[in-house]
Amino acid sequence: MPERHEPRSEAVTRGVRVTVESRFIAEQSSEALGRFVFAYHIRIANEGKETLQLRTRHWIIADATGRTEEVRGPGVVGETPVLAPGEAFEYTSGAVLRTQRGSMRGTYQMHRADGSSFDAQIAPFLLERPYSLN
Repeated sequence: MPERHEPRSEAVTRGVRVTVESRFIAEQSSEALGRFVFAYHIRIANEGKETLQLRTRHWIIADATGRTEEVRGPGVVGETPVLAPGEAFEYTSGAVLRTQRGSMRGTYQMHRADGSSFDAQIAPFLLERPYSLN
C-alpha cells in the first residue's frame, strides 16, 4: 500500500463532518483461511445550516496486495438518515479482507431540500491487524 493511513480519519465537506474509527475483529478472523475481519464506527455530523439526507454510499476498499473493490448502494445500514443542522448519525459496519492490512475511503451522497446534492468525503482510514508489521 503506497499511502500510510491511521485507523481513524476525519473529513469535512460543506458542513458535513465524517469521523471514522476502525478495529480488527480477531474472533471472526482466520489467518489460515486468509480472512481478516474489521469493524468501523462512523459518525456523520451536520455542522451546516440546512437539513440534509444521506441517500447513497460509495466505498473503495483496498487490501495490501493493491486489489481494490468498489461498493455502491443506497443509504447506510438500511437507513437513509435525515440530518437537521446540529444533528448526527452513527453506525457500525464491517469489511472482510484477504490480507492483514488494507484501507477504505469513499463518499456519501447528501441531498438538500432544493433537490441539489453533493458528495461528502470519507477520508482514507487504515484496516490493520495489530502487530501485522512486526
